[in-house]
Amino acid sequence: MQTKKHFWYGISIGVLGIVMFSSKAIMVKLAYNYGVDAISILLLRMLFSFPFYIVIAWIYRNQNTADKPYSKDYLWLIFFGFVGYYLASYFDFVGLIYIKASLERIILFLYPTIVLLLNKLFLKQQITKIQSAAIGLTYLGIIIAFSDEVVISGTDTYLGGFFILLSAITYASYLVGSGWLIPKFGVVKFTTYAMLVSCICVFIHYSIIGEINLFSFSREVYGLGFLIAVFATVIPSFLVSTSIKMISSSNFAIVAGIGPISTIILAVVFLNERLTLLQLFGAIIVVFGILIVSLRKGNST
Repeated sequence: MQTKKHFWYGISIGVLGIVMFSSKAIMVKLAYNYGVDAISILLLRMLFSFPFYIVIAWIYRNQNTADKPYSKDYLWLIFFGFVGYYLASYFDFVGLIYIKASLERIILFLYPTIVLLLNKLFLKQQITKIQSAAIGLTYLGIIIAFSDEVVISGTDTYLGGFFILLSAITYASYLVGSGWLIPKFGVVKFTTYAMLVSCICVFIHYSIIGEINLFSFSREVYGLGFLIAVFATVIPSFLVSTSIKMISSSNFAIVAGIGPISTIILAVVFLNERLTLLQLFGAIIVVFGILIVSLRKGNST
């Protein structure tokens, strides 16, 4: 009985983490209504996140793992922090200027298929026939949903979709490349250090641009920046890690399927977005295909 309760507790934590992650796109879109640009809201997200990750890094500073990291491992950590959290976040925030929050989540949800393709390309890992069929199914769903949105919203949808796809590719690259580093640092330390790297990258980006007055935003923008940092970044990142530890990555793959659905619901409630029946059909195909990919991947590891 205790084991069953533990499992469902892990499921609940995972669902909460996924829904909180899904709220990020909604709050970014709301912030754009106040005339803020992508780098500004990303800067606020990192500024408010930074102290939390500093504290977490300090708490876990003496935690040791079986494999001790070498100097070059720290260099790789910096690289993957730059790619996986700075670039991926920046591309995502820019893409949200041109595309619906609900479609953004559907496109980002492709990252497990990109992980498989990158593993095949660089690590020579085989893709099964079922996985290949599932990958084809997910991209068919994207084409259906995306093509219908182009007809409705115009060619800016291509630009938004391109940036969101870049975000998915860079995040997938981070997942592929960081696989051997996580055992050396531990999940919490690696995530925390990578996030700190991304914060510093955003600060440098902001200082180079030098055209944004950090104290010129409205109270609503600061409030949304804080909410994005705490409730759509810091808290869900550890909820998801805890859930995966409690229920396994393959079971979490099922839970993750709620991501696009929760974003669609939140977008309807807070942004008054509406997906057409054709777009909903495409979204269902994508979710189904990703679940097959993720479950087959979980069973093979």
